[in-house]
Amino acid sequence: MKLHSYVVRYDSGFAPNPFYGVCTLATCKPGIRKTASIGDWIVGSGSGDRGVRRAGHLVYAMRVTETLTFEQYSADPRFEKKKPFRNGSRRQSCGDNIYFPNVSGNGWNQRDSFHSNVDGTASQAHITRDTGVNRVLVSDDFVYLGGYGPSLPSTLRDSKGKHICKAGIGRAVFDEQPLIAQFEQWIRSLGSGYQEAPFEWRKLRGMI
Repeated sequence: MKLHSYVVRYDSGFAPNPFYGVCTLATCKPGIRKTASIGDWIVGSGSGDRGVRRAGHLVYAMRVTETLTFEQYSADPRFEKKKPFRNGSRRQSCGDNIYFPNVSGNGWNQRDSFHSNVDGTASQAHITRDTGVNRVLVSDDFVYLGGYGPSLPSTLRDSKGKHICKAGIGRAVFDEQPLIAQFEQWIRSLGSGYQEAPFEWRKLRGMI
């Protein structure tokens, strides 16, 4: 078992998408989507950017319980609600079930989403980056605290003193089992499932 840690630069409910009882990571973070195994933990912490100032705070944690291809994700009726409806509610508008094969079978269509162009047309840059790894991480064992999560305890460090909270771009991977067990004990104390709204929703509510 491993723990993959990274900074959620834009916590909008899109990546990860924690709604409808399942947390999914279907876009962004190709390195994590490529390498994470079932049973691994994905830990996202807040951004330290001046407009956010949530560095060191938990956004979400998910234990990977399933992986799917984009084709499987798009066709699975369990995830129909995760297909974006841009004129719907905030929850509907940030759906991450956005890729499906084109009719020729040699490329991808992109539903109007947070990764589309402003006019709703497909963004080739996002298509290329996202579909470079044809893998969606799925979890029914997660906690999402969005823009309201607590600071990660300073004691969550590996044997070399490295803290599990990633700083800056990229990702950090930990495989020391005592550390992961300590993390699990802490994360289980926070409850489970979707609990609080994304940081970007806090901004819309004028709570920043």
